[in-house]
Amino acid sequence: MISLAYEKRDTKVKPSAVRRAGKVPAVFYGRKRVATSIELVAKVFEKVFAKAGENEVVTLQGPEGDVPTLVHDVARHPVSGTVLHVDFYAFEAGQKLAVKVPIEFTGVSPAVKEKGGILVKVLRELHIEAEPLKLPHSISIDIAPLEDFESQILAKQVALPEGVTLLEKPDEVVASVYEPKEEKVEEAIAPDLSQIEVVKKGKEPKEGEEGEAGTEEKAKAGGEKPRRPDGVGVPTKASGKEEKKK
Repeated sequence: MISLAYEKRDTKVKPSAVRRAGKVPAVFYGRKRVATSIELVAKVFEKVFAKAGENEVVTLQGPEGDVPTLVHDVARHPVSGTVLHVDFYAFEAGQKLAVKVPIEFTGVSPAVKEKGGILVKVLRELHIEAEPLKLPHSISIDIAPLEDFESQILAKQVALPEGVTLLEKPDEVVASVYEPKEEKVEEAIAPDLSQIEVVKKGKEPKEGEEGEAGTEEKAKAGGEKPRRPDGVGVPTKASGKEEKKK
């Protein structure tokens, strides 16, 4: 049995003042119990909560006598993580509670070890119902039945302790194995260079200029006088001197 000492809290004292004193403001309540404000030693509560979680019975011991409870809610500071407030649910004898219990996967799956599969944990918690004293801290599930990629573990196949009832859908998948598939790498197709148009660099000749340039080159090669576009020969320096002598 896990026990935790408490003291009644003066509601006139601000919660911040209670925390500065190294304590945690808290409250317990139930179907037949009026909400009672209490305070706990912060360090002691952290140790108890780490062991009990929200599924094991914590017996509060103090001025109101022993009160069997479950930790219902823990409020923490969003930055520091310091416990700000705790709610305890005080249950009655014989009362059944519906809770979600964490799942612990054990064993080795042949599909994972021998075939390179990947274990897929579909559920992390299992929804069950039981009397508080019979609530398990966690549920162990052996993954050895996952022998191939078609194998699955369903909620109805999970072995539960005596006095515990399954509230999860019976055919809900708890775990399976994923078959990794190799991605096909497409080969890059080499481009057809013959279909690529080559763009020449430099200034393109205007219409008519190409013909004139060609004519001049032919005239120089054959010793002919270059001609103007109108067909008249261009006078050379020699011919000019002869006309002056005349």
